[in-house]
Amino acid sequence: MIIADRKPFDEIMSMLAPYRDILVLGCNECVTVCAVGGAKEVAILASQIRLRRTKDRISSEVHEKTIERQCDIEYLEELKDTIGGYDAVLSLACGCGVQFLGERYTDVLVLPGVNTTFMGVTERHGLWTERCQGCGNCVLHRTMGICPVTRCAKSIFNGPCGGSSEGRCEIDKDTPCAWHLIIERYKKKGMMDMYMEIVSPKDWSTARDGGPRKRQREDMEI
Repeated sequence: MIIADRKPFDEIMSMLAPYRDILVLGCNECVTVCAVGGAKEVAILASQIRLRRTKDRISSEVHEKTIERQCDIEYLEELKDTIGGYDAVLSLACGCGVQFLGERYTDVLVLPGVNTTFMGVTERHGLWTERCQGCGNCVLHRTMGICPVTRCAKSIFNGPCGGSSEGRCEIDKDTPCAWHLIIERYKKKGMMDMYMEIVSPKDWSTARDGGPRKRQREDMEI
């Protein structure tokens, strides 16, 4: 799941300052789960914008809509008859949705209402933590299902480093050392022999460093 945070309200108002007819557009997927960009959050933000502009005596129209996904062309088609009527669209989707919406409707100004942060999980209600960076070459089969790329502050593959102490990472006493967790799982499974194997340098050619990535399934194309 992609996790995001809403941009500071003053930053949003600064972006919207030149525009009077605005659509606040939500996304009913990841940003809804992390309580940032769903229909509820759209309604709250739109109300806040209206109140601020009323206070500042600025005439404005603030509209609301939430679609299923902003990263999927078929759902973007729902907007084709109306989106051209706005001065600006404030998207509460992740960065993927903001960009894809702008690509589909090139004459429309699309502004980001959130800061996309990471891919993660819901540990408990109100707490989301990072688990994956999408490096394109998964090593979880060697590390007992714990990602050293994401969960180790140094992304090392033959850990732990010399900075960890009592199972905690040196960057923060509340952050578990990923390699401590990995070793504990090795021990529990009786697989410490795998831990003793030196892991070769990772092939990063599949990661973001090689430029924008794509995945194509010709058998699924219409």
